[in-house]
Amino acid sequence: MLNQVGTCYGDLALLYLLTAGPTWSSAALVDLPFMEYLDSNQLVLLQWGFDEVVGNITFTLSIKTSGWIGFGLSPKGNMRGADMVIGSFGTSGIYFQDHHATGNVLPMVDSTQDYFLHSMTEVEGRTSMTFQRAIQTCDEEDFHITAVPIKLIYAYGQTDEIKYHGFNRGTKEVNLLRYITRDRSQEGEHFDFKIDNITIPANITYYHCRVMKMPRFDVTQHVYRIEPRIDNLDMVHHMILYGCPLHVTDDYDGPCYAGNKADNCIKVMAVWGVGAGAYELPADAGIPIGGPNKDTLYRLETHYNNPATIAGRQDSSGLRIRHTSNLRRYNVGTLTTGVVPSHDYRIPPGATQFHTYGTCNTSLFSEVLPDLKVFALLLHTHLAGRKIRAGLFRDGQQVDFLALDENYDFAMQEVISVGSIKTIKPVSICRCFLYMGLGTMDEMCLAFLLYYPEIPINSCWSTPDQRNIER
Repeated sequence: MLNQVGTCYGDLALLYLLTAGPTWSSAALVDLPFMEYLDSNQLVLLQWGFDEVVGNITFTLSIKTSGWIGFGLSPKGNMRGADMVIGSFGTSGIYFQDHHATGNVLPMVDSTQDYFLHSMTEVEGRTSMTFQRAIQTCDEEDFHITAVPIKLIYAYGQTDEIKYHGFNRGTKEVNLLRYITRDRSQEGEHFDFKIDNITIPANITYYHCRVMKMPRFDVTQHVYRIEPRIDNLDMVHHMILYGCPLHVTDDYDGPCYAGNKADNCIKVMAVWGVGAGAYELPADAGIPIGGPNKDTLYRLETHYNNPATIAGRQDSSGLRIRHTSNLRRYNVGTLTTGVVPSHDYRIPPGATQFHTYGTCNTSLFSEVLPDLKVFALLLHTHLAGRKIRAGLFRDGQQVDFLALDENYDFAMQEVISVGSIKTIKPVSICRCFLYMGLGTMDEMCLAFLLYYPEIPINSCWSTPDQRNIER
């Protein structure tokens, strides 16, 4: 592990203890401040906390099972290359060991054991283990934890025999070191903004738009949580909820980009990408709806990806919007950045690597507008995307990253917290390692930035320079 000056010391051996009772614990730990359910059924709970000065991070994994449980840090959200710990509370004692995975096979035991077990319990059909490691270990078989989102994986069995987990597994992307604590004490009202039982065309790519009013609110509300309600997980690629300008006054339900006024609805209110779950805003921030703008229309854009051209599938997918009249400190806005999708912008044939850059020069914003405090974002490319980075530049020099994903996974497009608030002055840039366009087999390079305080600017992106592209 690491001490305070970053040197390595001592290897921790395999822990296998005999015990007579259903619990075992070392010295007591302080409460862990962060928590996330890693599954949609809330059976798998992860709690954690860390001390960056000392350099340690502590986890408690709790799963509704009386069998073995496992937790890992993965480059791509699967087993290959994952750093894992496995524990169980068997009849012969406690088992706990540091592993690494080479593929979809039983993980191998690490040559050095860098995770230390604090406690193991099995109570009323729920097994929990609390364990600690250095944020950065000196073991090449361990995953390096940094201040960017990490794909966490879990698995468990119904018995203490450690074997294939079947469907008892999952993954979720979380920023462990830059996590924002949520205010979970407040539950407000909700409404659903969704498609109304359309038939998905037998097209590879189809965009459907529905323009309508949301429920009437005489006083301003704050949206604090957005939840996907998906009928066809294999076809719904993304959904974006846009606010419409006041001159859009008619409802609409049909194909997007059909040349009507609905195309003018471009103010992003909420965005969801394939593989994502619900997103909850920080406790001091909310997306304003209702009040003086209570008659504003909204457009839900749903992208269906249907590569098998299946005909006749019905869909009523949409977003559940949770809101409250207890207004928070900040009004939240979403700024779309990156590269404008263009069918004429092509990746050269046979290219092993292709970099795409989109800039947002915020120095062109009005001087009366405030600095933007970015707290979360969604990075978005399609199937050719391998890496995506949103950088922060000032005076021609990069000063920070808003976010970066060096192992981009198309199937895992979560809104991610940047943890510590990032202030945008001039100039930010979105860079993708990647045919640009709207279809899944085309490409995009976008970053949707969630920020406060809200300003009257919806997008800030680049048009590709195509002068040197081969035809």
